[in-house]
Amino acid sequence: MSLPKRDGVQGRYYLIQKPDTNPEVLEHADQCIQDVLNGTAKENHSSYPMVVQNQSGTPFLPSQLLDRYLSKLPLKGFPYEEAVVFCDALRRLVGWKEIGYTLEQYIKHKVQERYFEAGEKEDDFTPYPPCTVWPELRLEDVDENLLRFTCYVAVCYTVYGASYNTITTEHYLDLVSQLRPDMVKQLKTNGSGKLPKDIQRRKTEHFTASANDAFATIRITARDSTEECYAEILDYLCAVLEQEEFPRSYSVEFRGKEKLYLPIPGLPKKGVNQLFACAVQHPDLHPAMERYVRLAMREFEWYQNLADEACAMPGTFAVFALGLEGEPWAPLVTEYLDLCDDEHSSLQGKFLHALIRKFGFQLWTLGVLVRGALSMQWLEPAREFRSLIANGESLDALLAVKRRFSAYLLPEENEDPKFRAIAWQSLLWAIWGQASENGGSKVIKTAPKELKERYSEIFRSQDA
Repeated sequence: MSLPKRDGVQGRYYLIQKPDTNPEVLEHADQCIQDVLNGTAKENHSSYPMVVQNQSGTPFLPSQLLDRYLSKLPLKGFPYEEAVVFCDALRRLVGWKEIGYTLEQYIKHKVQERYFEAGEKEDDFTPYPPCTVWPELRLEDVDENLLRFTCYVAVCYTVYGASYNTITTEHYLDLVSQLRPDMVKQLKTNGSGKLPKDIQRRKTEHFTASANDAFATIRITARDSTEECYAEILDYLCAVLEQEEFPRSYSVEFRGKEKLYLPIPGLPKKGVNQLFACAVQHPDLHPAMERYVRLAMREFEWYQNLADEACAMPGTFAVFALGLEGEPWAPLVTEYLDLCDDEHSSLQGKFLHALIRKFGFQLWTLGVLVRGALSMQWLEPAREFRSLIANGESLDALLAVKRRFSAYLLPEENEDPKFRAIAWQSLLWAIWGQASENGGSKVIKTAPKELKERYSEIFRSQDA
């Protein structure tokens, strides 16, 4: 069979055009869909856009394959199980980003517009209009499996989408709840059902817990304050995060008898703070805490029950707890700081203040401070910093950092001389604030005589 010339960017894929697509192209598209189901299709992301190839090597856009597959499904007697199998197979092959928009449009046209009347949005910032069931709609005309598929897509947005995609999840579940509240209630109770039973619910003599992937929540209640209790809880948290079906942004709701929080002023006194403040008291649990951190940390993911200035990447409180234990945990802390979203995350500033207050300005704390200053927009110094660094040992440590400053930067950062200069200035600002400007003239002027030369060298241009 000879296919016509490919359409698309530089002829890299075939387009399925309605209604005049070449029948041979559609035949190859259907074969590609079958190959996705069989696990024999291949994805090619070596160039933009990503394509899916059937066994013959014929390439198609993932979104068009999904659109064609869905367009052939009946809306009455919707084959829910089959649709989920195909969507899951395609998602595993190409990723959620490649199919999310197509599914959103499908739900909009086949569910929202058919069953609901859309009102006016309150403002331009509201993503979805308020929707109410069409008055003339009869419940017997609503396909149950199509609503189940809507719930499936809603859960996918929470599990695989960005943290802000929970808005879409809430919108879809609101639609379904107007027609089948029992379906949404089941999700609230048991989640999607994909998690193993011992992950959905766990109960021991030390704690009870539940995890819900549909609503991205982990709820834990400690029955005692023993090391065994916290060990079991940490093991459970790690087991949850090892599940592919559990969201990367989620909330941890913890209740315990021991009302202890991390010694970091300004940190939200939430259950997740309490949990790791209690667990870190037991040195034997530190490796388990690190294991949780490495499973939890994901750039642009968040604890869902912390908002605005308190927003934090999963793993934050465990990192802070371990970081305050001392130098051995500095590498983990710097890994965390390098993942922080510098436009939205600011809790690390409170941690860095507590770290320097506890350990002072040493070579290792300054190394952490370099990465911390780069993890947010101009880290403001704590009031004590000027006095804490005003000694020969601390100033010598800072000078040692200056002389080997490249070692504290990532390779791509170190390539840009302008970035290196900004990074150094950010570190000085994190210690002295506004007084670090103009070559630190104010700092040098008020420095003790025996330290003045060290201050001068610190603020001297690196190019001088």
